[in-house]
Amino acid sequence: MTRPITLFTGQWGDLPFEEVCRLAGEWGYDGLEIACGGDHLDPSRWDDDAYVQSRRDILEKNGLKVWAISNHLTGQAVCDDPIDFRHRDILTSEVWGDGEAEGVRQRAAEELKNTARIAAKLGVKTVTGFTGSAIWKYVAMFPPVSDDVIEAGYRDFADRWSPIIDVFEEEGVRFALEVHPSEIAYDYWTAKKTLEAIGDRPGFGLNFDPSHFMWQQLDPAAFVLDFADKIYHVHVKESVTNLDGRNGVLGSHLPWANPRRGWTFVSTGHGAVPWEQLFRALNAIGYDGPTSVEWEDAGMDRLQGASEAVGFVRKLNAITPPGAAFDSAFSNR
Repeated sequence: MTRPITLFTGQWGDLPFEEVCRLAGEWGYDGLEIACGGDHLDPSRWDDDAYVQSRRDILEKNGLKVWAISNHLTGQAVCDDPIDFRHRDILTSEVWGDGEAEGVRQRAAEELKNTARIAAKLGVKTVTGFTGSAIWKYVAMFPPVSDDVIEAGYRDFADRWSPIIDVFEEEGVRFALEVHPSEIAYDYWTAKKTLEAIGDRPGFGLNFDPSHFMWQQLDPAAFVLDFADKIYHVHVKESVTNLDGRNGVLGSHLPWANPRRGWTFVSTGHGAVPWEQLFRALNAIGYDGPTSVEWEDAGMDRLQGASEAVGFVRKLNAITPPGAAFDSAFSNR
C-alpha cells in the first residue's frame, strides 16, 4: 500500500524551513508534516497568497509535498487549566498576550481556526495537534473527584472545540487529535469518550502515535482496528520502557536522558513498538495517509535518527496485502 513518508518538523523548529526541506529531500522523504511556529508556518498569514505560495515553492524545490500540518502547541492552550508559565514558553506572544487565562484560550482557539484556513490554502486536508484538557490534572483521582467534575471537563472540551471544528468542516479540513498524556484523550477509553463528547463529527478524528501506548501497556494494533474510521493521521514514533522494580511509568519527574526513567522516547526503529503488526493493521483498515516520522531521542543525534528512519518506514510500507487469499490456490474452481 502506497503511503507517503513525511518528517514532522516540530523538533526542527530551530532550523529555517528551507534547511529542514533540504535535509528531508536529501534523505528521501516524500514530504513534511509542517509544524506551525518559527519560520516554518504562520497561521495568521493564511490570507497572504504570496506567503502561502512561498511555502509551496520551497517544498517543490526540494522534491517534497505536504499532506498534513500541525499546531500542537497552540492547541494545548484551548482547554488547559491552569494556563501558566509552561504555556508562555510554547505560545507566540500574540496568543499569550497578557497571560490572562481565558484570553489565552480564546486567542488559541482563533489561531486554530486560522490553521484550518491556511491548511485549505495549501491544499492540505488534515491538521494534527493537541486539545489541552481541563481535567488532566485529576488523572490520579485523588483528592477524590466526582463524576460531575469529569463530565464537566468533557463538556468544556466540546464547547470550546465545536466552534473550531465548524471552521474546519467549512474549509474541508479535518483535525486529528494526538492521543497523548495531558490531552482530553490519552488512552483507549478516553478516546472513545472524547469522540462521543464532540458528537463523532467528521471534522474531528485522531492522530495515532503508538509511542504513548507502549508505556501505558496498551495494544496499538487493536486501537487502530477499533478506531479504524477515525485514524486520520499516523506518527511513526518509538518509546521503550525500563521497568526494573525501581523505575515507574510516570517518569519520576526525571529528564528524558536520565536512565532511572521508567520510559523514554527513542528514534524510530530502536524501540518496542510492534511495527509489522501495526502496519498490517493499517493495511487492514485501508489507511493510505501519511506515515510521519516524529523524531525524539535524548540519546541519539537527530541527523542520524531522522536520516535512517525513512528507510525503516519504507520497508514497513512495502508490506502489501495480497490480491487473493493464500489458500485460494488450493481451489479447483
